[in-house]
Amino acid sequence: MTFALHGPRLSDVPVDPGADEARALLEQELTDPVYHSGPSLLQRILDWLGELFGDAPQLSLPPRTAVLIVVAVLIVVTAVALWIAGPVRRARHGSAPRAVLADDEGRSAAELRAAADAAAARGAWDAAVADRFRAIVRALEERALLDERPGRTAHEVVAVAVRRLPARAEDLRTAGRLFDDVVYGGVHGSEQDDVWLRAVDAKVAAERPLDPTAAAAAEPTGWSL
Repeated sequence: MTFALHGPRLSDVPVDPGADEARALLEQELTDPVYHSGPSLLQRILDWLGELFGDAPQLSLPPRTAVLIVVAVLIVVTAVALWIAGPVRRARHGSAPRAVLADDEGRSAAELRAAADAAAARGAWDAAVADRFRAIVRALEERALLDERPGRTAHEVVAVAVRRLPARAEDLRTAGRLFDDVVYGGVHGSEQDDVWLRAVDAKVAAERPLDPTAAAAAEPTGWSL
């Protein structure tokens, strides 16, 4: 077993010390505080990693330096991975189905309008906009202009509705985009949005639809939210 002597310099140690001199040197060395304070947890981890990487031939550096470099690289890689993962998660969320009416949504158009009115009364414009558009969609289902299909997106709703109500196509498209922006896009609704949607709801309710035969013969109108 070898000791790193912290007391006398190597030049001060006799080449061939006697037993008494050797014992005195050892006692002096063991009184050094380094032998009485255990290594920190970080130091132990670095030592352990040093043992793992110490015999790696590709690292022509002192083991501890190599470990610090490896740890730094891992931290950078982890940070980059987390930075990339955020947009990936948001992109996946953005590509998920953006339902207008959930599977368990049982409210009528009148109930959805009442919920939108209540939200507007307390200044909750996001909720008002969302329920106002849902009321429009539910009213179209109640008029049999849309088949009842939970989970349908605003894009799918409008693509069908504009064929029966071509005069309201632009209003419906804009309303669908507004719904997606507020509910799924992080955009906040406003009082003006709610007032405008109230008007759209009234116009759509008053609009006479094309009969199914004429609607089927009409050219589909391309659009995107």
